[in-house]
Amino acid sequence: MEQLTVGIRREQEIREHECLSPFASFSDESRGREREEAPCDIRMCYQRDRDRVVHSKAFRRLKDKTQVFLAPEGDHYRTRLTHTLEVGQIARTIARALRLNEDLTEAIALAHDLGHTPFGHAGERALARVCPGGFEHNEQSIRVVSLLEKHGQGLNLTWEVRDGILNHQTKGRPATLEGKVVRFADKIAYLYHDTDDAVRAHIIPEGMPEEFRDVFGNTTKGMLNTIIHDIIRESRGKNDIRMSDTIGEAMQGMRRHMFAHVYTNPVAKGQEYKAEGMVEQLYEYYRKDTGKLPEEYRELIEKRGELPERVVCDYIAGMTDRYATTKFKEIMIPSAWGIY
Repeated sequence: MEQLTVGIRREQEIREHECLSPFASFSDESRGREREEAPCDIRMCYQRDRDRVVHSKAFRRLKDKTQVFLAPEGDHYRTRLTHTLEVGQIARTIARALRLNEDLTEAIALAHDLGHTPFGHAGERALARVCPGGFEHNEQSIRVVSLLEKHGQGLNLTWEVRDGILNHQTKGRPATLEGKVVRFADKIAYLYHDTDDAVRAHIIPEGMPEEFRDVFGNTTKGMLNTIIHDIIRESRGKNDIRMSDTIGEAMQGMRRHMFAHVYTNPVAKGQEYKAEGMVEQLYEYYRKDTGKLPEEYRELIEKRGELPERVVCDYIAGMTDRYATTKFKEIMIPSAWGIY
């Protein structure tokens, strides 16, 4: 039985070499994990990484973390989890069309925002101000998968997945084509769904702004379809992931439009200063008394030698919006004495 199941994994690895592009990342050529461990007898390494991410606590918490709109009233606005799933869907579509490694692509996509703070970028800005050395969610995502998950053991992901997570932002330079696909997919996803959510919230009118209609058509779905087709067309048969100048310039123009009309809109963002204040006050509370941290975080300081200020950031970054609000009320707001 053991030989049979080991054969299953090896059959899949051989099939990758037969079916994938020569520019793809092959599972049996991975640079390996931070800690050496026996391979799975059925799953290839990137399959295993994807599964570890999906089963992690940090992944489950994404469902209660803000994407763009803080505490929206409505069931259909995106959260950090639905954003992550949309990034994964777009990235897999592109990877499959280019015959790249879908398992690696999906593992990076599902893990890329594990380190994001509560309250979206408002929480990230707050921690960046107070945390020594600053705070960036891509670097925090690496701390999550390398250290914070599984009580200090981390998920022990492959080098390629960790590289893709670290480099998914605009300034990043992923080492694999799969990582580059996720880097594009992240931008495509948030541009599409943030526009869709802004229309739903009546912050911007339905339909594409007039200056982009010649490129994208009149709908957000048309924009999504156009960008994905362009990347696939421009990248087929090449050892790179790229888009045409026309689509790239239109995408940047649409991004500027969103910053002007949505990302700085007082209706959508007017309450963010309150969230930033909550995060900063939580940080100061725990920084002054790290004994109030949960045991697993105290152990990072006492047994692993992690800087207390860094561990406080770890704890707060891992909070959901709801949990952060609850802890703030518990710590900062006096309890009622009762009804007389």
